[in-house]
Amino acid sequence: MKELLRTNDIVKLSWVQALLRDAGIESVVLDTHTSVVEGSIGILPRRLMVTSDDYERARAVLSSAGEEATELP
Repeated sequence: MKELLRTNDIVKLSWVQALLRDAGIESVVLDTHTSVVEGSIGILPRRLMVTSDDYERARAVLSSAGEEATELP
């Protein structure tokens, strides 16, 4: 799995998941429970993960929608 996006904007996260689903790309959101434990105040970002095989195609889907994937060091 590779991290495609990191955000604490749950609306954006839902929208990106819908874009990926429409393109036939499965995704998984990590850190949802951690965010809830910290009181749901939104300071801990959630990570959207895709398989390594789908990563480049998922980046292309985001790019065509005017969004950027998270750049990791």
